[in-house]
Amino acid sequence: MKRREFITFLGGAAVSWPLAARAQQRGMPLISWLGFGDYGPNSPTAAAFRQGLIELGYIEGRNVAIEFRATNQFPLLRQLAVDLVSRDVAVLVATGAPGTVLAAKAASSTIPIVFVIADDPRRYGIIADLNRPGGNVTGMNFLNVELASKRLNLLAELVPDKSRVAYLSGPRGGPVVEIQTNDILAAARVLGRDMIIVPVAGDDYEAAFASLAGQGARALIIGDYSPSRVPANRNKIVELAAAHQIPAIYPVRSFAANGGLMSYGPDAQLLYQRLATDYVGKILKGTKPGDLPVQQPTKFEFVVNLKTANALGLTIPRMVSAAVTEWIE
Repeated sequence: MKRREFITFLGGAAVSWPLAARAQQRGMPLISWLGFGDYGPNSPTAAAFRQGLIELGYIEGRNVAIEFRATNQFPLLRQLAVDLVSRDVAVLVATGAPGTVLAAKAASSTIPIVFVIADDPRRYGIIADLNRPGGNVTGMNFLNVELASKRLNLLAELVPDKSRVAYLSGPRGGPVVEIQTNDILAAARVLGRDMIIVPVAGDDYEAAFASLAGQGARALIIGDYSPSRVPANRNKIVELAAAHQIPAIYPVRSFAANGGLMSYGPDAQLLYQRLATDYVGKILKGTKPGDLPVQQPTKFEFVVNLKTANALGLTIPRMVSAAVTEWIE
């Protein structure tokens, strides 16, 4: 397959290619972006990243170029990474899933790589030490086990003690799904909650909801196991939760904004701004990525949709209300 045909086959993955080519000819530093799932060039995370660069004085197309590649298919990540590193790349941003970082790392052991992932990078062999990553890879992560415990705690405040809680996961067997499932089970054991794991086969969320309802679940945690499937099915998931009258907590704000009961997760805008300011900006000025410690987010969003709470007949306890960062009415 010819290069032009390959890029076209990948859909919107190469929107910045002409600009990046011209920028390299003018000597601008080139930032490559490898995204999986909902992390393409027009995503809110990409916008926040650009804003972080602007704060440092880097204007896309004027004194820096950004070239994007994104896909919903894991097998394509390696091809995209190889395509990106074939150019004179100053920094490669890898985001959306640990597999994205692994694909970037396999493609180059010299180009600086920075990441944002929702897991401990040491679990996947991405780095050996958070404080001194060494090599050419560093970035930001948020640990799922801590998020799982917090989400379960918040949800437990809304439902009767000892009622069953379901966790919507991806198909069992994959390493990411198994790690995240183990995290939520560990959190449930600490809190003394009865947890039901409900895998989703493909995109058959109707069957998954029927299963959790049949097992007597009274509350639901939506896992962030798949950056492509979960956002793509956001409206379906929210509608099914409403139809089954089950209180649910989601991994990102967009679910609560679109009718989900509540969401808890890092402030994504701040996270990607900091990726630009704390990592990419420093690397462009000569800092080695291996000398930059892996950071964790310092600000989290807890969003509650009051209309949905009222529809479910829920009263938000004072302790939960005190933690809310945004009410959607």
